[in-house]
Amino acid sequence: MKIALFTDGIYPYVIGGMQKHSFYLAKYLAGKKVFVDLYHTNNSSFDIDKLECFTTEEKAYIQPYVIPFLKKGKLPGHYVKASFTYSEEIFDIFKERSKVDFIYAKGFTAWKLLQEKQKGFVCSPVGVNFHGYEMFQKAPDFRTWLQHLLLLRQPVLYNTQEADCLFSYGGKITEIIKKNIPHPPRIIEIPAGIEKEWLNTMPLASKYPLKFIFIGRYERRKGIDELNRSIEQISAQYNFSFTFVGPIPMDKQLKLKNIHYAGSISDSNEMKKQLKSHDVLICPSHSEGMPNVILEAMASGLAIIASDVGAVNKLVNSENGMLISPGNQIEIKKAIESFISMDRHDLDKMKESSLKQLQDQFLWEDIVVKTMNEISIIL
Repeated sequence: MKIALFTDGIYPYVIGGMQKHSFYLAKYLAGKKVFVDLYHTNNSSFDIDKLECFTTEEKAYIQPYVIPFLKKGKLPGHYVKASFTYSEEIFDIFKERSKVDFIYAKGFTAWKLLQEKQKGFVCSPVGVNFHGYEMFQKAPDFRTWLQHLLLLRQPVLYNTQEADCLFSYGGKITEIIKKNIPHPPRIIEIPAGIEKEWLNTMPLASKYPLKFIFIGRYERRKGIDELNRSIEQISAQYNFSFTFVGPIPMDKQLKLKNIHYAGSISDSNEMKKQLKSHDVLICPSHSEGMPNVILEAMASGLAIIASDVGAVNKLVNSENGMLISPGNQIEIKKAIESFISMDRHDLDKMKESSLKQLQDQFLWEDIVVKTMNEISIIL
């Protein structure tokens, strides 16, 4: 089997959830001896030509094509324009290459190809994955909602309706697709995953004070503003600690003695160390797909507090954590208080459940097999 993977980057050359998913997809397909034509870009100082993120054996099955992506401009519509231009660059290279069996496209990367296919260009089936479909989820503010409505929704509708199939992480994402995309093509539900090496086989027993952690950059939709207000309201009443990992601006940092800011962490071993030393991950986003950070926390043996958005409810339930309404500061506060007051034996059961659910359902070695099987059905 030979697959063309269109993506706007792979980890670690471009940082993001979609990019990390693209990296693992290429890696594990190659590990199954599937040939991968990898169309991607670089947003780092790494020598991308060496593809050092893959093993020698994996690189034997990966043919990379590096395409520049226009730098982000200040105008709201720049991303959409840059995405279409990027899809044109991909198509110009793709049309001259040898035939593939299937095209797996992330986001807008197949936009130009789908236009040409509509005009009569002959190619293999195209599967599109928009991950979280955030433009159809709850926006954190009016400006974001307006940008989603005026700039993103129509291009997304075009790309999804012209595709041969759509990939969904399941949960509310499949509901979003069915609700917002008239007559969608076949929907294939496959979750995101994580490598077995992330598994923490000996999670630490919970102790006092309870240790919470948030991982991510400052972005309005990540829910940090609501989280900050919740922490401020209860910090004097309870004994707990909280660590923020990621680039959080100084003016968004709390000046409290029980709050620690670790900054950005790119090294996976250091991230594992951080997670293993905590008890509960909080992910209070207004919108998400299937967050890698939750998968990593589950693999590390943490209980989870997360907004019920995207496919999060496929990861988090009453067995391993608590789901809250997006953007609801009161629910964030109550959830933190509930975990602080929870019997430590019950909390340890939640942490064990996170690890077990992860092992049973979300390992990449199983997910890639399911992906290959679904693609084979289409072919």
